[in-house]
Amino acid sequence: MYQTVIGNEKREFEQGTQFLSIAREYQRQYTDDIVLVVHNNKLKELNRILDADGTLEFVTTADVNGRKAYRRSMLMLLQKAVFELYGTAVRVRVMHTVGAGQYCEMEGKKADQAVLDQLRDEMLRLAEADLTIHKHTIHTDAAISKFHEYGMTDKEKLFYYRRSSHVNLYDMDGYKDYFYGYMVPSTGYLKYFGLEVYGRGFVLIYPKEQTKRTEPFQSSDKLYHTMMESAAWARKMHIATIGELNEQIVKGRIQDVILLQEAEMEQRIGKLAEQIAGHKDKKFIMIAGPSSSGKTTFSHRLSIQLRAHGMIPHPIGLDNYYVDRNKTPLDENGQYDFECLEAVDLALFNSDMTKLLAGERIELPHFNFMSGKREYKGDFLQLGTDDILVIEGIHGLNDRLSHTLPTETKFKIYISALTQISVDEHNAIPTTDGRLIRRIVRDARTRNSSAERTIQMWESVRRGEERNIFPFQEEADVMFNSALIYEMAVLKMYAEPLLFAIGTDSPQHLQAKRLLKFLDYFLQVPSEDVNKNSILREFIGGSCFHV
Repeated sequence: MYQTVIGNEKREFEQGTQFLSIAREYQRQYTDDIVLVVHNNKLKELNRILDADGTLEFVTTADVNGRKAYRRSMLMLLQKAVFELYGTAVRVRVMHTVGAGQYCEMEGKKADQAVLDQLRDEMLRLAEADLTIHKHTIHTDAAISKFHEYGMTDKEKLFYYRRSSHVNLYDMDGYKDYFYGYMVPSTGYLKYFGLEVYGRGFVLIYPKEQTKRTEPFQSSDKLYHTMMESAAWARKMHIATIGELNEQIVKGRIQDVILLQEAEMEQRIGKLAEQIAGHKDKKFIMIAGPSSSGKTTFSHRLSIQLRAHGMIPHPIGLDNYYVDRNKTPLDENGQYDFECLEAVDLALFNSDMTKLLAGERIELPHFNFMSGKREYKGDFLQLGTDDILVIEGIHGLNDRLSHTLPTETKFKIYISALTQISVDEHNAIPTTDGRLIRRIVRDARTRNSSAERTIQMWESVRRGEERNIFPFQEEADVMFNSALIYEMAVLKMYAEPLLFAIGTDSPQHLQAKRLLKFLDYFLQVPSEDVNKNSILREFIGGSCFHV
């Protein structure tokens, strides 16, 4: 018998008891489906067996890890349904997230409405059958042989460069595949989804806050086209997956990859500056994006390109327009909410910008983060014919920020690190993981903040982004992808020691372990060859800009 603590309750369970049977006993206490457990601070699947005394917590589809497991399992259900309908003649490539869905493309068949209706019926049939999802551990060499046999060259390359001697494969009624992360125990959990034709493919729509229904799909056309352009460039470079990136590293071509990526990014920034310079009425360049998108370095590089086009840019940080600390609104937990729009002195910002637009001379404020008060240090500014303001801040795309400024004077740029490579054709890399790893490295270097602290704050940061940034992204005139195809191979050497420092007793250990597993896919690249003006330097250090 194993002594198990569940909440405030002490229980005994026989050796060999499945977590699934325990979860079923407690399910009535939860509104959302239990799909995983945390046993002694280790995330485990429900098909696993209790093998020690300890604490047990349930993970539902309302939790971050549970939501990831549900979505991952839905993708396997999708692949299984396609296989059942069309065999090996049709393949599905999982691309990137769009809103609350996963954008996918079919190879060998057009994903029209009739095909999606047929696919939906087959997925529901498989869900109704409640097929067990088995996990099998096999030797890496055997996995490579299987993937070669299946024609899955992306997975074959992925595991060729992996040090682990074993691989976990999942089996759904004879359909076998590899998935990056844990799965739900059976297809009976996978009843809530939608399918919609979109772009060149379709979107698999997931539930959001309401975990047992989906909401109408909200398209993000600008985001979609930006992601597709980045993915097309990655395929053109033959680096669409981690395995292909590792192949370039092994063949000694990584310096060329770095130079090509940086040249491509500089070209995009140059074209953007040319576009802005062609509109003489634009006086306010509003730059916004989520955390760790590289906004600061981007604004410096854009300013240089604007100068090359005969313009005189002046950077302005919205942080300098914070209200005094004692006037900052509080969030639901009674903490200062620095990310809400009301934390900015909107009246002062609009007054200053309106005066500048009228040709008046003003003194710009500087916010002292130590004292929590605004200061003035004799920084005067007056705009001439060729002067332009480059304004950076999370609310840059929100018209409430600059409501007194004429629309035609503003040029809005949304910037984010939209990861353009995948683990393999069935496992996309969440863009949030790339930004989180960037932030872990940067916070350790510039703020003396531990990875544990950064991960702890991340969900709060993400909630702020969902509220203040993402709703306005489609209003941007231009979207800019700041992700670098090679960056994880460089960030690996900085991030791994920070993540290993998080102890097994920490609430952030599960997230750290997941990120370490992710970084283990990448071969390491030294940072010496990274350009001094690269956005990556904002995080690893050594930038030629003051970032």
